[in-house]
Amino acid sequence: MKRTPAVLCLAVLTALFVGASGRPPASHWVATWTSMPQLTEPSNMPPAPFTGTDRVLDNASLRQTAHVSVGGPRIRLRFSNAFGGSVLPLTAVSVARPAGGAAGVSAVVPGSVVPVTFHGKPSTTVPVGAQVVSDPLPFPVRPFENITVTTYLAHGQASLSITSHPGSRTTSYLLAGDQVSAPDLPGATPVDHWYFLSGVEVLSPASAVAVIGDSLSDGRGSTTNGNDRWPDVLASRVPAAVVNQAAGGNRVLQDGLGPNVLARLDRDLLATSGVSWAIVFEGVNDIGTATPDAAASTASDLIDAYDQILTRAHAAGIQVYGATLTPFGGNTGYDDPAREAARSTVNAWIRGHFDAVLDFDRVARDPAAPTRLLPAYDVGDHLHLNPAGYRALGSSIPAGLFRAG
Repeated sequence: MKRTPAVLCLAVLTALFVGASGRPPASHWVATWTSMPQLTEPSNMPPAPFTGTDRVLDNASLRQTAHVSVGGPRIRLRFSNAFGGSVLPLTAVSVARPAGGAAGVSAVVPGSVVPVTFHGKPSTTVPVGAQVVSDPLPFPVRPFENITVTTYLAHGQASLSITSHPGSRTTSYLLAGDQVSAPDLPGATPVDHWYFLSGVEVLSPASAVAVIGDSLSDGRGSTTNGNDRWPDVLASRVPAAVVNQAAGGNRVLQDGLGPNVLARLDRDLLATSGVSWAIVFEGVNDIGTATPDAAASTASDLIDAYDQILTRAHAAGIQVYGATLTPFGGNTGYDDPAREAARSTVNAWIRGHFDAVLDFDRVARDPAAPTRLLPAYDVGDHLHLNPAGYRALGSSIPAGLFRAG
């Protein structure tokens, strides 16, 4: 029987509807772990003998832990040379299961080591200012699993300007020679920093939440190797990947530790694979480092910057949730009436203009003294939170904000 155009159109629409509703979502590459790239300060360079007069990690291996948020059947790795002063030659890389599944350990499960390749080759060179993505690896991961990445540099990187993430809150290990297949690294030097490794992606139907923040999201005050920052708590509660693109000392308007948010937005948010949502929890350092006379104008500039973030993220189809700035009353460097007034101005704007509001200020403040942190959440400097405080922030976020569709 010959079908009319109307019947054919109905058949096509029915097939599309049934296909969309009856099949599981298609898998795609999505970031499941990130570390925001930064220029390494002198105090955070690899310790002797791994930093020489003109290069780092000469004939040395680096073993690091990454804690994924969502799982999948295949992964791929990202390495960054964003701030390197020379090319970054990666001689060999492997991925493995850490001993006991733990974060920050030097041993791996025997037989779990898988070599990493780049366009089918065991090595690659990352140009200055660039990043590379590995080939997909037959290395399935479970949600919230720790994985071990070991990198060998036969001749090091010929510069003292290198890319890292100092605030890892996770222990890495340095040892001379090619150790990519070694089951353990006896005698290795421990360091609580990440170097070069900037992302792990997984093949998954999930979408990602990118956290744009400073030390309050990077986890100052959290437990080393404990993965108890507030983004970690959020990841345990939602069906999405949660990737932490925060750095201690970072600011929205001006460079600090790492580039300012407006400068790094393309790299750390818009170019991160699979992101559907962003959480912006940053601005305390802008206000806290402003002179009291400039606090009001800094608040106005912050509001303008938030509006820019919303505009640029929306153009990429990303929803942006704003977190109100938590108190800093009593902090030696930041506490000042003019700065507190600026924080109040900024929070009032955040509460009325983002796609959703995460009112961290209300969660973390002391009801009896609203310009200060609740003592039970204060790590002791009246600015950063302890694990209980981060747990309260992460638990306060409605999980329904991160359901696809």
